[in-house]
Amino acid sequence: MNFLCLDEAQIRERVYLGSCLLVFFGFRLWDSKKEICRLVDPALFLRFALIILLQSLQNEKRLSLLLHKFVFQSPSQAHRGHQYLNQVMADSSGSQGTNIIQNHNFSGGMHSWHPICCESWVVSAESGDCYAVVTNRKECWQGLGQDITSRVSPGSTYSVSACVGVSGSIQGSADVLATLRLEHQDCATTYKRIGITSVSKERWGKVEGSFSLSSVPNRVVFYLEGPSPGIDLLIKSVVITCPSANGKERVDRGCIAANDENIILNPVFDDGLNNWAGRGCKIVLHDSMADGKIVPQSGKYFASAKERTQTWNGIQQEVTGRLRRKLAYEATALVRIFGNNVSSTDVQITLWTQMPDLREQYIGIAKVQATDKDWTQMQGKFLLNSSPSKVIISIAGPPAGTDILVDNLTVKHAAKAAPSPPPIIENPAFGVNILENSDLYNGTNGWFPLGNCTLSVQTGSPHFLPPSARESLEPHEPLSGRYIVVTNRTQTWMGPAQMITNKLRLFLTYQVSAWVRIGSGASGPQNISVTLNVDDEWVNGGKVKVNDDGWHELSGSFRIEKQPSKVKVYIQGPASGVDLMVAGFQIFPVDRHARFKHLKEQTDKLRKRDVILKFSGVDSSSLLGATVIVKQTQSSFPFGSCISRTNIYNEDIVDFFLKNFNWAVFENELKWNCTEPQQGNFNYRDADELLDFCKSRGFETRGHCIFWEVESAVQSWVRSLNNNDLMSAVQNRLNGLLSRYKGKFNHYDVNNEMLHGSFFQGRLGNDIRANMFKTAHRLDPSATLFVNDYQVEDGSDPKSSPESYIEQILDLQEQGAPVGGIGIQGHIDRPVGPIVSSALDKLGILGLPIWFTELDVSSVNEYVRADDLEVMLREAFAHPAVDGIVLWGFWELLMFRDNAHLVNAEGDVNEAGKRYLALRKEWSSHAHGHVDERGEFKFRGFHGIYDVEIITASKRTTKSIVVDKGESPLVVSISLSSRM
Repeated sequence: MNFLCLDEAQIRERVYLGSCLLVFFGFRLWDSKKEICRLVDPALFLRFALIILLQSLQNEKRLSLLLHKFVFQSPSQAHRGHQYLNQVMADSSGSQGTNIIQNHNFSGGMHSWHPICCESWVVSAESGDCYAVVTNRKECWQGLGQDITSRVSPGSTYSVSACVGVSGSIQGSADVLATLRLEHQDCATTYKRIGITSVSKERWGKVEGSFSLSSVPNRVVFYLEGPSPGIDLLIKSVVITCPSANGKERVDRGCIAANDENIILNPVFDDGLNNWAGRGCKIVLHDSMADGKIVPQSGKYFASAKERTQTWNGIQQEVTGRLRRKLAYEATALVRIFGNNVSSTDVQITLWTQMPDLREQYIGIAKVQATDKDWTQMQGKFLLNSSPSKVIISIAGPPAGTDILVDNLTVKHAAKAAPSPPPIIENPAFGVNILENSDLYNGTNGWFPLGNCTLSVQTGSPHFLPPSARESLEPHEPLSGRYIVVTNRTQTWMGPAQMITNKLRLFLTYQVSAWVRIGSGASGPQNISVTLNVDDEWVNGGKVKVNDDGWHELSGSFRIEKQPSKVKVYIQGPASGVDLMVAGFQIFPVDRHARFKHLKEQTDKLRKRDVILKFSGVDSSSLLGATVIVKQTQSSFPFGSCISRTNIYNEDIVDFFLKNFNWAVFENELKWNCTEPQQGNFNYRDADELLDFCKSRGFETRGHCIFWEVESAVQSWVRSLNNNDLMSAVQNRLNGLLSRYKGKFNHYDVNNEMLHGSFFQGRLGNDIRANMFKTAHRLDPSATLFVNDYQVEDGSDPKSSPESYIEQILDLQEQGAPVGGIGIQGHIDRPVGPIVSSALDKLGILGLPIWFTELDVSSVNEYVRADDLEVMLREAFAHPAVDGIVLWGFWELLMFRDNAHLVNAEGDVNEAGKRYLALRKEWSSHAHGHVDERGEFKFRGFHGIYDVEIITASKRTTKSIVVDKGESPLVVSISLSSRM
């Protein structure tokens, strides 16, 4: 029955009949969907539910109008009820199947949809419905598409129904087509027609049809096309469902056959060496080796890779066509080594891909220390963003001459890990020192010497807390003035120690604070550190470099995320024979959220400005009380992320990147070892394409990096050059890169990590670093030139302390280097706000802009990771010396560090990602109100670009304004005159 054909009397008759039926069958919907109570009076619920039950309705707008007329008080309530009941019916009707189209009715804007060589946007109708407008079409085939590769499976039949329309200069009607684009690996792309309909202007029509795929190609794109060039295509909704035979729905990735199947053929060598090959070496099948001492674990046989002459030689299998893009896979293997007098070495699993344009990529999946004593399991995950024409998985890695033995290899679709629960910490005792007798009033009670050194107590140390602890412990008591003296030290690790096993709480962040000093006899600066021995693993609690006989602050932090059986803490470091003195040693759990109120106040003062909008151009009577809606559309503060060329094959990654960042840095594509991997063999293609991608979308970019001072990061051909040739290569690198991209990159990291490496300086002399800056500035004077280094902000590395960084920068400036900015990479764990803020304060005295250039935080628990990220973002955003924040990625399996991602591999935003989005929302301003009697509207907003909408009795006007930095209120005059 078509409900739209009924008149009002018939509708009322069926409402009455349906009410009786609902009573008879029990209030199924009412029980499970109490949410409806918030939308509708209970007395009207039966009528509402009956309309849905009688409805095989296809016209969503008419349904909303009917709901308004018979059930709800307003069209907006009707629309909300309609949307909710759509979900109710979807949940309760498995036989109809789940819609595999994401954002099917455009309620999420253009999310998941992509215009095909044209433009598109979403319009909200007065009824509350949304529809997409596809415009600027130059060809009939141009339209709107969505990648559905990961949501279809072979052998299943899918039903398609799309509500479409047309607009523009059209006579009569126009055809709209539903089409599949099927991208194959080894042959040309093919197209599959699903359905066609003829649509008249100002009327909605339906494209319907079905399709089935015998096999799933590398990529499947559903799209709508068809009207003549110049005619806009309108799309209200798209539904593609796949009901199974038993009436249960096929859900998204759940119907992928590969979920439960190993994509590796002959995985335990039951079929000999079929499907396997040697990678530059010979492979042999065994049932045992070494006189029966080595036998298979999984089946009857295992394989060995023999006669290996290179580390990359190993065993491999081609898996082309068996992997699906945008899905996470987990690889597991059982391996060991044999021969060449090597008892243990690294073995790794690698995925090699080749695109149709012959570009190659190596994806590291897993690495393990394998031995010759027993089989070792290795495991890792990977994500394929592209649709390569060839894919090979291999196991390699040991030195030449060492055999690799493989018992089995499994590659399956990775199961989604259950989200980690938020840690529950009762009575955390923030600010309470967990060390016994820290003030030393009881002598050395509670302390013991680590090693055969001697502990004693003396007086004369500072009575005030070190600065970082002072901020965390306000208010606080003065220190006792007593300190431990450690003498008779014969090893660097000897010092005062305590057992703290039972005093630690999991997932709490502990701050470490102490005054330290060294005695006479030291030859040069000495490193002093707080170290924790956690079940015989060492954890760094903070380090400092001491180069005189004064007292120095030692600060740091740590966190334990797995229950230990034994934890010992001690202070160590000076050379043997040098006395060590320790005062005011404290370890306390820090309430990191306690600073947030202060940081929010600082942020308000620093990043926001008062704005006065003064309206004119109409008479005061029509202006008074006019509605003003202010919405920030863009932040002027740089929030960026690194991105790689291969990332942009994945539309979901691109979508998150474009929506949530405004700056970019290339992870590898601009590095010298990527642009010139072999001498004279240049590859700027990836960098060029990535730069075009960013610039075409309005993103500013950082150039990372021109050089890298750490020797292990320098490609082998550069390391092998003599000094004269090396100097020529350096000059060629500068001339080639800076000339090619002149004016295109806003920043350059000139020589990365100079606090941690000295390759170029050691080979070419002390002035080479300054000359790199000078030459770069001469070739591209518009770019700001940065130093860039890590572990500057957390107190964990004396080599890169703020003091060491300042000394390096001043030395460069004295040599004439035009250092324009300070880069703090920000690869940090368990950050403590006062420690980070103290480092920023110290660096801020140089007067240079500070950027966090590679920020990431890592924790297995995503709630803890979210807290860490919030600490770093709030500290940076509230500090006046910080001018930008760039994250070092955001997508799982595509990041430098594990457990640092904001978005899980298959697109789910985790708690850390939600915290980032919440902070970005908090740091975006919106206001609404009315024009006052003086013709003004005032608000306070974050710096950036705003749309201002003014609604009077006669018209609606929108203007764009820029709120920039300034101490005084910004006064913006807006004319509403029609003569503009």
